[in-house]
Amino acid sequence: MREFWIQKNEAGQRFDKYLKKLLCGAPSGFIYKMLRRKNIVLNEKKADGTEKLQINDNVKLYFSEETYQKFSQAAKEKIFRENLPEVSLSHLPFQILYEDEAILVINKPAGMLSQKAEATDVSANEYIVSYLLESEKLSRKELHTFRPSVCNRLDRNTSGILIAGKTLQGLQEMSAALKERSVLKYYRCLVEGRLAEACQINGYLHKDWMKNRVFISDSPMTKDDKKIETGYRPIRVFPDATLLEVNLITGRTHQIRAHLSSIGHPVIGDFKYGASRRKNIPGMQLHAYRLRFSDGREITAPLPKKFEKAIHFLEKE
Repeated sequence: MREFWIQKNEAGQRFDKYLKKLLCGAPSGFIYKMLRRKNIVLNEKKADGTEKLQINDNVKLYFSEETYQKFSQAAKEKIFRENLPEVSLSHLPFQILYEDEAILVINKPAGMLSQKAEATDVSANEYIVSYLLESEKLSRKELHTFRPSVCNRLDRNTSGILIAGKTLQGLQEMSAALKERSVLKYYRCLVEGRLAEACQINGYLHKDWMKNRVFISDSPMTKDDKKIETGYRPIRVFPDATLLEVNLITGRTHQIRAHLSSIGHPVIGDFKYGASRRKNIPGMQLHAYRLRFSDGREITAPLPKKFEKAIHFLEKE
């Protein structure tokens, strides 16, 4: 018999999802069969797997140690094969902007993926897990049944605020807050041309999956097109460029980049969406700058050095 007590990082999820992580080598049918036969019980009672787990719930597995090892070994091997990157707490690959028991907010550098695109990629997710392991805020045993993950995504070449859930509750609550727009997201970007007045623009976003880019239109082109809203206000106006603060009212793939390009003001350095090449301003100048919570709290990510250099260059033009 094996016995487990539900911890904070495991609470809040369905019982069957927890079991599928704990026994990730077992077929789903085996798990539900064990539940029906009371070989797996929750708080000494028969369960069907739909129960929401609470902290200190008790789980007992009434089958042989050989069976347990067979079906749980896959989870251990998965973590071993994952080959998480090594990190030094004194030289992290990102800046920590805020951290509590439930969430971690970092300043992601341009060039770092938010999440894996390929199995061999190392993304912010992997660096965050390595940081939590190194700082002993997470154990490898806990990774069997819960994995911290980012709640929002930034394009590889967009820098700035990335939020991760350290606990399941933190991940669920922050993801819900972003979806419900009770957390507001603001970006800073340098765009081509002059924009003198604040504005809110609307449209429909159509994604071309083959080209990995999106197109903006005044009306939907297909039933899958999504309505988008983007607000912006100029902070500084240069002879042929503008520094904007952008309020991402809806959050869609490449929304800021494509929407600003559609009105003739592409983000500087964003060649995919029509920016011209400027030899003195390398890289795409888009940064997730500020979060504003419903209680008035704010988190700000300092501009990267390349962004500040681009501003200085435009000042001298």
